[in-house]
Amino acid sequence: EVQLQGWGGGLVQAGGSLRLSCAASGLTFDDYTIGWFRQAPGKEREGVSCKSSGDGTTYYADSVKGRFTVSRDYNKKMVYLQMNSLKPEDTAVYYCNGRWRGSDYWGQGTQVTVSS
Repeated sequence: EVQLQGWGGGLVQAGGSLRLSCAASGLTFDDYTIGWFRQAPGKEREGVSCKSSGDGTTYYADSVKGRFTVSRDYNKKMVYLQMNSLKPEDTAVYYCNGRWRGSDYWGQGTQVTVSS
């Protein structure tokens, strides 16, 4: 069974930093594109950042470019999202995501709240 468990959210002031972590199990980690989505109240879930399998191509939403960094540790089957210069508009529940052959798997979500 594929399982993703994310953690690391919290309350931070604008301009601060947080690091999200996600542990993956029950999958061939190298085969999956792994990343993060977020969902703010009243809004649709949106992709934040991901790192693909294979060539490790990295994607960032325009709204987080230059502030967030995604990384993955193949040995530990972990993926991280370093979030710097946080803004109130980054407030959302963040979900770890694993994608393989069109199937999506989700972590339980971790709340990030950025106060102004």
